[in-house]
Amino acid sequence: MIDAHVHLWRPGLNDCTWPGPDLPTLHRDVLPDELWGEIAGTGVSRVILVQSQESEADTRWLLDLARADERIAGVIGWVDLTAADACGRIDRLAEQGRLLGLRPMVQDRADDWYDDPALDAGLAHLAQAGLVLEALVRPRHLAALERSASRHPDLRIVIDHAAKPVIGRTDDAWQNAMTRLAALPQVACKLSGLVTEAAEGEMTTTLPCIDTLRTLFGPDRLIWGSDWPVVTLRQSYRAWHDLAERGVPAAERAGVFGGNASRIYGLAQGANS
Repeated sequence: MIDAHVHLWRPGLNDCTWPGPDLPTLHRDVLPDELWGEIAGTGVSRVILVQSQESEADTRWLLDLARADERIAGVIGWVDLTAADACGRIDRLAEQGRLLGLRPMVQDRADDWYDDPALDAGLAHLAQAGLVLEALVRPRHLAALERSASRHPDLRIVIDHAAKPVIGRTDDAWQNAMTRLAALPQVACKLSGLVTEAAEGEMTTTLPCIDTLRTLFGPDRLIWGSDWPVVTLRQSYRAWHDLAERGVPAAERAGVFGGNASRIYGLAQGANS
């Protein structure tokens, strides 16, 4: 089993500025030993580390951790994809090994961020290098992401946290936008970060949106991730793991909880070597 979305950080080091003191339970060093203790007994044997800072220093630190521990399958890092030398920056990080993709942090940026033509060279280079674009977005960014995906049909895209819909509220615009993206075969979606988007007072013992996402993306393009330690703002690691598992039929769990991540991130082809 693979947990495809885990964060580690050290505030004040490796350009780490988030989470800040306003999130006291998260504003501390979060390191591999704590992670391994958290996942013990869940069946998770490997994890994918995901950047939490807009910094190549943060990415290099995560890559160092990955090289030192076989349980870390790889890293989703960060590069300024609008930079004139974005392609060279991508290559230099990839040379360190275990780089699986990049995640621009778009969730608080303009709705049309993905329409910026300055991105196209970097996105094309990601596709050529066999790396994944991890899309940290909100529903208002999905139209531009769809246009970008259509311009780069060879680029594998994974939508983080199902684009952060408000759980417990009907959102036809989100569902319509996700339907259009799911029609593109190179686009997959993470079952991650959902409980932290639940509306205030919303019960999180079941998540009907999982059924919606299963219908849209099918059993082969959904990837489970914990979003640990951020998930602990609402639930424990094990509680989220168990909730997600209940939402996925037994016949689909091998894919959602590991097989799809191996295929989509290229792990089975040795991308984590």
